[in-house]
Amino acid sequence: MTATPQAPSLTFLVRLEVEVGDPVDLGVVGGEHRRIVPILGGTARGPGLEAHVLPGGVDAQVLHADGRQVLRATYGLETTDGDRLFVENRGLRSGAPADLDRLARGEEVDPSLIYFRSHPRITAPAGPWEWLNTRLLVGTGERLPAAVRLNVFVID
Repeated sequence: MTATPQAPSLTFLVRLEVEVGDPVDLGVVGGEHRRIVPILGGTARGPGLEAHVLPGGVDAQVLHADGRQVLRATYGLETTDGDRLFVENRGLRSGAPADLDRLARGEEVDPSLIYFRSHPRITAPAGPWEWLNTRLLVGTGERLPAAVRLNVFVID
């Protein structure tokens, strides 16, 4: 008798609160509006993981003419034990089409109306966190007035 396959489950890993600065507008090229958002700091908290976000990272954003918004943030984390982790988070922003259109035009939009799905990758050198190098992670988040909140889950 064969066992019934089990669906994968999600295990909560960490909530990141990433503080961001003012966007730097790079202009429109080929129907794509590009901008860079500097990462100023933040925190990471989860079961067994406490860290702070290292300043100096960037969130590169491409706002397409069709309303899609592709995000790619890269930054470092330093745990309370002094371990260094590297985060690369790719995402697609979502929300009501009218709100996304307004955001793409550079207009003010209530941040609570804009959400994103992401595919974070957390890598670590040899040590207690190197198991993250081989794990598939998923994330959901929202844009806050001066920060981004990201919840990261491990697919088991």
